[in-house]
Amino acid sequence: MIAIAESGSTKCEWVIIDESSIEVARIRTQGFNPYFHSSELVKTKLLGTDEFSSFLSKMKEVYFYGAGCSSSELNEIIKVGLKGAFPNAKIYVDHDLLASAYSLYEGKPLVSCILGTGSNSCYYNGVELKQVNPALGFILGDEGGGAYFGKKLLNDFFYKKLPLEIYEDFNKTFNLDWEAARKNIYSNIFANVYLASFMPFIAKHKDNYYVKEMIKQGFARFIDVHVMSYPVSKDVQIGFVGSIASIFQDILEKELVKRELELYKIVRSPIDELVNYHVKQFKSKISSNKNNSVQVN
Repeated sequence: MIAIAESGSTKCEWVIIDESSIEVARIRTQGFNPYFHSSELVKTKLLGTDEFSSFLSKMKEVYFYGAGCSSSELNEIIKVGLKGAFPNAKIYVDHDLLASAYSLYEGKPLVSCILGTGSNSCYYNGVELKQVNPALGFILGDEGGGAYFGKKLLNDFFYKKLPLEIYEDFNKTFNLDWEAARKNIYSNIFANVYLASFMPFIAKHKDNYYVKEMIKQGFARFIDVHVMSYPVSKDVQIGFVGSIASIFQDILEKELVKRELELYKIVRSPIDELVNYHVKQFKSKISSNKNNSVQVN
């Protein structure tokens, strides 16, 4: 059995395939980010997921692409946790930027962007992956990501700057006071996930002028800081992964057009394309092994 996982800070999508590249299961767990989660937490959560119980000892390879997996030291945190859950498997851990690039790349150089709980970007030409500006996280960065917009929404709510209809609906939906919000933000290792959890509410009001302006400004900041830092031209495609890019595609396209850029593609969830990439790699490897084998009569 082979597991392929694509993880943000909020959720992780898993696809299990057998040696014939046939899908046998899809499983969703919480996301794992080495900036916030320990090896022990990764192990415990996976061992406690009933859907995994019949696969744990049978797994031969695990390919994990995750937010925050940007160095060998950080990757080791996730790798140790995965090894504890899948004792017989070879573990491969890499950045979710690589997963986004694999899911968007179709032969031409591209700027691959992530708009999820956080945000990130890279340049990929099919061989090399390069990053110019780092992802600074939800406190200093994550422009255009869920935590970025959730922070702005809470800021305007507590300062009473929201439009009346949104303010009243927020009160009715969350009944939130500052003390409860403070604990969830300043005393919570999952603060970025908490902030991003307000995105469904924001999306509910996507036609409101306030939300449109907030999203527009966040996307403009992301494009100016990240996308424009790469050698964008007509020969370089610009693609996005993540639900935020998908939900607010019309605003995203307008902000790109303002800068004489064109949206190439949006993949809401990259797991299917990521699985297809690995299946192609497996089949190519098998074919190569067959062609290189020597038959002795």
